Parts: sequence; C-alpha cells; structure tokens
Amino acid sequence: MEYVNLDPQIGDLSGVLDPAPYLSRLPSISGDLPPGARAFATDTDHYDFRSRRCVKDLTLRAIRGASGEEMEVQFQHNCWKHDQDLLIRYAGVSSFVVDPADEDRGADLGAVILDEILPHRDGCSHEIACWDGTLAIVCRDLEATWTGTICSSES
Repeated sequence: MEYVNLDPQIGDLSGVLDPAPYLSRLPSISGDLPPGARAFATDTDHYDFRSRRCVKDLTLRAIRGASGEEMEVQFQHNCWKHDQDLLIRYAGVSSFVVDPADEDRGADLGAVILDEILPHRDGCSHEIACWDGTLAIVCRDLEATWTGTICSSES
C-alpha cells in the first residue's frame, strides 16, 4: 500500500489501522480514477469502520475469471458488521496477483484489513490487504456492488 498505513504507531499503541494518509490524498487523485473506481473509492462509507459498507472485515469468497480480461471478486459479509456481500467486477484486467502470507493457504487470505485504489496508466490499481495476504488487480475500471444477504448462524 502506498498511502494506507496498516501498522501506525500512536504513542505506545501500535497496530491501529489508519486510512487517513490515503483519504487526505484521495481528493487530489480521484479525478484521475476511472468512474467506477472513483465512485467506490470516494464512497463516504468505504473507510468508515462503523459503516455497514466499510470493506474492513469482509472475507474473500470467490475469484472468477482470473485468467481473463474480465474478472469478479466476491467478498462475504461479516454478520457482526455487514448486512450485505460485496461483488467487484473488474474490466480490462492487465494484472492480477494473489500473494498469500502462507503458500499453503492459497487464495484463503482471511478477512480484509483495508484496500487502496490508485490511478494507473492502465486505468487503476486496487490493492486489498487481508490478514493472511494481499490481492492486487490492475484494470481499466471496476464496479463495486453491495448485494443483499441474510445473516444467520450459518454465515
């Protein structure tokens, strides 16, 4: 991540997530993002940890079309926080990398910590940091859709 600080130090306390450097930079770079990426990145709920539409604590459910130009990444809600799943559709994918912290886990990256969307010569880059690895996609644009779900003890 270029701006989101995943391990800031505040006094003697460390490990508090801080998207503030990214959020302060976002107004100056958002005009360079493609329309879908801009809408998702600038959504006021995106980095609000109390919001039901904050990406923090979502879990990677599925990756579809990873070898093609179009791909989807589906995230499952956390019933304690979210009431919807998140589906992100990427168009014009030029790069896709899953980097697990432990090779034995494969694409099981654990819960999302935070993400960062930046302008890129191919459109935008979307880096998603999870507890057990990262997912990085470069694409022409993306579309993020929150989809209904039912929270139950089985979710």
